[in-house]
Amino acid sequence: MGHVGGYPCPERHRAELRSSEPPSRAFKAEPRSIDVSSTALATEKTFTAAPGSVVVVRDQEWLVTGVERAPDGWFVHVQGLSELVRDTEATFSTALDNVVESDPRKTNVVADDSPGYRKSRLWIEAMLRKTAVPVTDPRLTVAHRGLADPLPYQVAAVRQALDPENLRPRILLADAVGLGKTIEIGMILAELVRRGRGERILVVTPRHVLEQMQRELWTRFALPFVRLDSVGIQRIRQKLPANRNPFAFYKRVIVSIDTLKSDRYLAHLEKQRWDAVVIDESHNVTNYGNQNNRLARLLSTRTDALILASATPHNGRAESFAELVRMLEPSAVRPDGSLDEELVKRLIIRRHRHSPDVASTVGADWAERLPPRNIPVAAAPTEDEIAEELERVWLYPEGGLSPASGRSNRLFPWTLAKAFLSSPAALLETVKERRRRIAANAGADQRREDEALDRLEQLARRALDERSAKYDKLVEVLREIGVGARFAERAVVFAERVPTLRWLQQRLVTDLGMEAENIAVLHGGLDDVTQQDIVESFKQASSPIRVLVTGDVASEGVNLHTQCHQLIHFDIPWSLIRIEQRNGRIDRYGQRHRPQINTLLLQPSSERFKGDIRVLTRLIEKEHEAHKALGDSASLMGEYDVKAEEDAIAAVLAGQRELDDVVKDVDDVAAGDGIAALFARLTQQPTVPAAETTAETLGDALFETDLAFLDDALNEVLETPASPPPNGVSWRNHAHHHVAELVPQADLRQRLEILPQPYLAARHVTQKLMLATNRQRGQQELDRALSDETQSAWPEASFLAPLHPVLDWVSDRALANLGRDQVFAVRGDGEDLTVVLQGTLTNQHGQVVATGYLTAAFPNADNSRFCLPEAHASATEALVAAGFTAQAVNTGAVPGAAALQRYVGAAVDSATPLMADVTVAASTATEERVRSWLNRTERWDADSADLVRRTQLLDRKARVDAERALAETMLPSRTLVRPLLVIVPKKFEPSMTEGQI
Repeated sequence: MGHVGGYPCPERHRAELRSSEPPSRAFKAEPRSIDVSSTALATEKTFTAAPGSVVVVRDQEWLVTGVERAPDGWFVHVQGLSELVRDTEATFSTALDNVVESDPRKTNVVADDSPGYRKSRLWIEAMLRKTAVPVTDPRLTVAHRGLADPLPYQVAAVRQALDPENLRPRILLADAVGLGKTIEIGMILAELVRRGRGERILVVTPRHVLEQMQRELWTRFALPFVRLDSVGIQRIRQKLPANRNPFAFYKRVIVSIDTLKSDRYLAHLEKQRWDAVVIDESHNVTNYGNQNNRLARLLSTRTDALILASATPHNGRAESFAELVRMLEPSAVRPDGSLDEELVKRLIIRRHRHSPDVASTVGADWAERLPPRNIPVAAAPTEDEIAEELERVWLYPEGGLSPASGRSNRLFPWTLAKAFLSSPAALLETVKERRRRIAANAGADQRREDEALDRLEQLARRALDERSAKYDKLVEVLREIGVGARFAERAVVFAERVPTLRWLQQRLVTDLGMEAENIAVLHGGLDDVTQQDIVESFKQASSPIRVLVTGDVASEGVNLHTQCHQLIHFDIPWSLIRIEQRNGRIDRYGQRHRPQINTLLLQPSSERFKGDIRVLTRLIEKEHEAHKALGDSASLMGEYDVKAEEDAIAAVLAGQRELDDVVKDVDDVAAGDGIAALFARLTQQPTVPAAETTAETLGDALFETDLAFLDDALNEVLETPASPPPNGVSWRNHAHHHVAELVPQADLRQRLEILPQPYLAARHVTQKLMLATNRQRGQQELDRALSDETQSAWPEASFLAPLHPVLDWVSDRALANLGRDQVFAVRGDGEDLTVVLQGTLTNQHGQVVATGYLTAAFPNADNSRFCLPEAHASATEALVAAGFTAQAVNTGAVPGAAALQRYVGAAVDSATPLMADVTVAASTATEERVRSWLNRTERWDADSADLVRRTQLLDRKARVDAERALAETMLPSRTLVRPLLVIVPKKFEPSMTEGQI
């Protein structure tokens, strides 16, 4: 890392102004002189407080943490500084409360008497950390500094989500299974938080991946989320009155879609706004009007940023896909339902395992899948009898009339066949369930079916008592793999039917010589906490689970590759989507061993059944071909729905259709049209070159590392850093081991209560907080957690990522080191007395559009009414230009610092018009983007004028109207200039009168 004037200067970007424009277009103003006494300055009669400011409300001092526009003024988010309200968080409305702002022109100057001017450095560093990165700045600041190796294709996804052309971050992450969409989500959320756009975040996922998502966001990006699973909701109900909004209680929440879609929560959600919403597995929300869709539509209108994620984001129907796009940007879908493809390309990103930019990157971190291993198994005698009975009576009966013919479900014979191919237990349960359904009916047809079912039931019971050829082969394959109680090897066994899962679990325990804890079963009938516990346990090296027998509840979103690379299809789904989803559980980024997909193929002696097995075998092969060429097998059948695919395959097995007509070739899909062709084009979109994704700015920083800032802050802002709480804080930095430990004070313990509950419980964080202080140690801690004897997947030492709550805590403590309306004075090496200032341009939404750093130098020969203002690319550059470097030594507090106040007002006045010049490019570019956005919504209105006002169209118009209203709040509205530091030359004494300077 290079240095400029003694301060860290990580990249060349430090020499360019941080604004909404790329570095090459940044504006650098030339020095000019301004006589303030003769310049008429327009004073903006509006609310000007910004994050980092101190305000007085209700006779108490508060630190401003955020500002946003309200219908009748501003909402001011604050944290208490005065004794009575210290560390209390609140939100005030300027329409209801008298929020007394600090006038930057009247800022008082106090001398810094700390060694090396540590107080000043900490205060400025904290101010920089609290100042949001401009919302339209394309550079990354924290996303790539989490506990993950950001791959170029993942960084490209983050860049696209934060594309300044979009003004608000909305994106569909449609990467194929296994590419790391969770990492991309975490990177985007981290950047949103740093940009002041992630204070309130809601993450919606399937319930079985709640803890997985929660853990990834915390351990890798230090983003804590409160998990509202069944236990979490019960806990919050004990804390809140029944009429309180649970979603206003916590700022960042992760909850399952199954919980949230309930009618009981809709009223609460309608009253709540979020900065960002994430909807994982978003293909489940595309059907207009159902509960999932209703929830997603509501959330899309209650948030600024929206991240949808799905490896299968469309069902082949244009209208369903258009509904997903409307959630991202309503005007991207024209009133007639057609897509604005150019805009859609900005909203969607799609890659797969063999895309050039992915394949060239993942290397050994994603071992190439082995060719599928299809294992034929000759049926046992009783299994042959069942096959013959099914074929002769149900599937191909003489005269074409099965016992179930004439009933509404003509595919029931194939339901029986599918159950048979799963297991005797599944067949028996299917027969029993069918008999229960027809028991209430009477008549010859029902009696005939009942007799046929009776024969099947007897055969199924015999099969359960005798040997099963496919089961025996499963045991043989597991032993061949090396699965055993005394060995580390593991396998995932997939089957569709719950009776099959239970049957396998019972028999495997005995036949493999294992304990019950070694064979786990997972299915949708288990409660959400149990599902999560099983999944999390399987990921750990210390887990006793050696075989996970699971249904398709684990086929979406669950990572099972950490300790496992062997997957066995005990039965074959009649759906390419299901096959792909299953395989993706172990075939994903981070898999170091070549995944092996094994499929057991029961082959009765019946020629017709053998033909059916050949069809199913071909499905396995087709999925593998699509995996390599398209990254998406759903487009081969074009159904994009598991049930529809199953029905189509049943029709093939029944001889009603040909397999080649139902399942296309890979080349035919790529050459087609429609939604599949659109996604093919999206997959071929050029991505950001690797060279551009790695050269990222770390932002302004007076400390070389987060640890250095934390260490200095704890030793400065706390009175007795080495003593134990409650009077001090126990802090030890074991630099050699890259780990630090902190015994939190009461105010920090209060903040830590929002950390994930399993982490708090497993690692006793509120008693002692352990920190991994570099990425290598952080990864070691994460790896250790997966092999820890405590069987907790939560690392003992959390990684000190830039957004870690402990850094936010010490930043607030450092800012509180100065009182209201105060700024530090220090000695510097420059010739002129100089005031360093920060300027921000914000929009009506309260978001920072551009930031500038300025110096106002007062030449020795003149007085405080005349100065030379100059713009700089960063705060560190401004400080160095003013003569304040990292090597500065404090030989004594500046005497008479209060007399320097007159220079502050003059500096603010002189810098204000210059700040307007500095931000003109950012302001103009933002206004152009807003106008373009508004023009698009107006075109939508014009196009819809002649269409019939159907209910859905009115709903879409309302969404476009809301989009227009939001666009207007993105217009730049106010500029604030405030002092950061007064730098006094060594020969200057503040007690001098003007004219002696």
